Amino acid sequence: MNFTGTPRMATTVNGSLPAPTLRWREGDTITLRVKNRLTEPTSIHWHGIILPFQMDGVPGLSFAGIAPGQTFTYRFKVQQSGTYWYHSHSGMQEATGVYGAIIIDPAQPDSLRFDREHVIQLSDWTDENPMRVLEKLKMRGDYYNHNQPTAVDFFQDVSRLGLKAAVDKRKMWNEMRMNPTDLADLSADVLTYLMNGVTPAGNWTGIFNPGERVRLRFINGAANTFYDVRIPGLPLTVVQADGVNVEPVTVDEFRFGPGETYDVVVQPKDDAYTVFAQAMDRTGYARGTLTTREGLTAAVPALDPVEWLTMADMMGAMGGGSMAGMGHGAMGKASGGSSGPAMAGMDHSSMAGMNHGAMPGMDHSGMAGMAGMNHGAMVAASASSQVRHAKTEYGTSTDMRVDMPRTNLDDPGIGLRNNGRRVLTLADLHTVDGAMDSRGAEREVELHLTGNMERYAWSFDGVEYGRSTPVHFRYGERVRVILQNDTMMTHPMHLHGMWSELEAPDGQFQARRHTIPVQPAQRISFLVTADALGRWAWHCHLMLHMDSGMFREVVVA
Repeated sequence: MNFTGTPRMATTVNGSLPAPTLRWREGDTITLRVKNRLTEPTSIHWHGIILPFQMDGVPGLSFAGIAPGQTFTYRFKVQQSGTYWYHSHSGMQEATGVYGAIIIDPAQPDSLRFDREHVIQLSDWTDENPMRVLEKLKMRGDYYNHNQPTAVDFFQDVSRLGLKAAVDKRKMWNEMRMNPTDLADLSADVLTYLMNGVTPAGNWTGIFNPGERVRLRFINGAANTFYDVRIPGLPLTVVQADGVNVEPVTVDEFRFGPGETYDVVVQPKDDAYTVFAQAMDRTGYARGTLTTREGLTAAVPALDPVEWLTMADMMGAMGGGSMAGMGHGAMGKASGGSSGPAMAGMDHSSMAGMNHGAMPGMDHSGMAGMAGMNHGAMVAASASSQVRHAKTEYGTSTDMRVDMPRTNLDDPGIGLRNNGRRVLTLADLHTVDGAMDSRGAEREVELHLTGNMERYAWSFDGVEYGRSTPVHFRYGERVRVILQNDTMMTHPMHLHGMWSELEAPDGQFQARRHTIPVQPAQRISFLVTADALGRWAWHCHLMLHMDSGMFREVVVA
């Protein structure tokens, strides 16, 4: 493949990047034969598909993998419909090209009304060997971050805040050894952003006829990139999230991370529109064109400005509480971000090392005995209770802990707050047919998403995968899972084999998901019905985070 002017070797399915789009029908039994023509083992994972664990395609858990020259036959009954995708779960093959779309038509006539559809799969590509990229991050976690605070930023702070506040602010970040612009591990310095395997210069094009309702099936198949997607001049009506129909909500923009899918319906009036997907760190973008005929283009927007992480992104409620709807300037003043001096001289140890809980050594995976509690009351109690950090969080794998996380779902995230556009949030999503299981939780499992940016180590509860023990679910039980993000990065968390039913802070059912983004200093909860026997993977879908340790095994027995 040649995306940058220099030919590089890719890993492909049937010679195609992305891999061929697979079209199935709900209720059918699917047989797929995967022959490995590589010189190394491979695998295919059917992301978000409910199937027997032996067909899930995770080497070491589901099966042994597919050895060079061997063929593995996947066979399972399709139990759902919607937009999904597939990718390798072996080594770095997903980053080098093994990913493709899955479209599953419903058994009954589709309840969504549209005249035409396009699959838009976003991804990212690096000319470097992905293992070499990981090696550089291990040497320096912000190796590819070129949005470092500069002298110009300092003097701008002096003019806004005064000299002492500006010095205190810079001193605070230096003492914490953290970077307020470290929004993504990789940037356009090493990545090329692709839309359906096409560079921005190549301009992927989707055709429509005037007056049509067009369904766009967006899939984030990137290894490392959160994308903020919009089509200037064209409202997006979100009708499906992670393959499941939601109550339609019209927005201008949405953010989604690796693993997530969103279906939107648009009604174009003009001859050409730009489909614009900028990376969260604002260093680059993927783009394409919706048009009535080949050759037409529309203006490509400029990248949005880079925003600094705020203290609320680091500390949750302690750093400013709920941030939804707040202006950037107000937020900075409230939380010590780039627009204000609040907490500027705060000692980092008082923030990251505090432990307000009385049980620091508690095993988060064994909090049973809560059956019979009121569903809403239990969530409220969980959200407001003192945070418990496992004793394993106090090691070299963790450089930060949050003691007062925020629980709101109505924050679009850094760079999207109050940007003048209507931005989708998790609070806007409501699955059409409600929860799959009306039972409340029988017990809770709490895990913290942890990391150390200097060591580039990622983990659950400060324990990387190689040193961890499985999380156990009893077959048939209803479990509340609490995830708390004790890092400064957003993690798209993917639980294989079972649906994650996201809850609102008041305990009401929100939406059915297979991949849930957890923002910095955020604490969320979702319910899982453990209806799938076997061994399953649970991990961050940022490939380098998963590969560096943010991965756990889940055993349902």
